[in-house]
Amino acid sequence: MAVSEKGSKDAPSGLTERQQKWFASVQASLERDTGKTLDEWVKIARTCPHGKPKARADWLREHHGLGVNRAAHILSQAFPSEMRWDDAGPLRAALWADPASEAILQALETAAGKLPDITTGQRKSFTAWSRKVQMAAARPVKGGHAMVGFAVDPGADPRLAPRGKSESWGDRLKGQMLLTSPTEVDASIEALLKQAWERS
Repeated sequence: MAVSEKGSKDAPSGLTERQQKWFASVQASLERDTGKTLDEWVKIARTCPHGKPKARADWLREHHGLGVNRAAHILSQAFPSEMRWDDAGPLRAALWADPASEAILQALETAAGKLPDITTGQRKSFTAWSRKVQMAAARPVKGGHAMVGFAVDPGADPRLAPRGKSESWGDRLKGQMLLTSPTEVDASIEALLKQAWERS
């Protein structure tokens, strides 16, 4: 998130209006709930003995009792030169480095783009599409493939499996499917995206 000289903060891009309100509430409640300003938390974060983002987040949680979202917010301010969760371009490039997987992502983006009022959000481990709430997400799979999740019941298509327990995208995405080629992003995938859109 960009910080101006006056210290105001812009919300990350790729968020729906509902998600932006949630983000603003995380920031607004930080000082109220912890008794420390964001600037004070940034100073604390910079004393962390660890150098990797995950280790720093774990340290803030274990030693200072912060939740995942607050830790991520503080670290994005304390270490702005590092790849941040709200900087879509570098996150996307790092995640979709395999050209074959990226081709599947591009086909999914084209299909999702046919629906109105879609917001694309880039996270560290997946790309998400939302209407008011998350409706679908995709992540690369080794070998040039992609796993895509939909906010539909797994019974909506015989190729869908129930959401994997290890998937980091939201619990709203109940069904998932492995895609091995961009040509598999066909009319049936578009129909699943539309169903998910209608429920989101």
